[in-house]
Amino acid sequence: MIKIYHNNRCSKSRCGLQILEESGKDFEIVKYLEDVPSEKELKNIIKLLNIKPIQLVRKNEAIWKSEFKNKDLSDAEIITAMVKNPKLIERPIVINGNQAVIGRPPENISEII
Repeated sequence: MIKIYHNNRCSKSRCGLQILEESGKDFEIVKYLEDVPSEKELKNIIKLLNIKPIQLVRKNEAIWKSEFKNKDLSDAEIITAMVKNPKLIERPIVINGNQAVIGRPPENISEII
């Protein structure tokens, strides 16, 4: 089943959701600000995306700038920061089986559905 990690307040996330709705395929919406991924789940998402944890961080968020910017953080510390502050997680993320993409731009989602 296709899964989208979604934030309705984000225009890119809403566009990604629309792409999934128009695909006609079944999918699950995870409102990740409310249903925060565990460290294990986030590690799996990062592995599927084939990126480093820092590449999943929204570096323009105020919490990143005030608490984490310019610190030498390990991958584990970055993952912990995202779990504790889910606003830091880039969005939307779409997973289909063993494939995942960050929907920025939203057209990236079409590659895996």
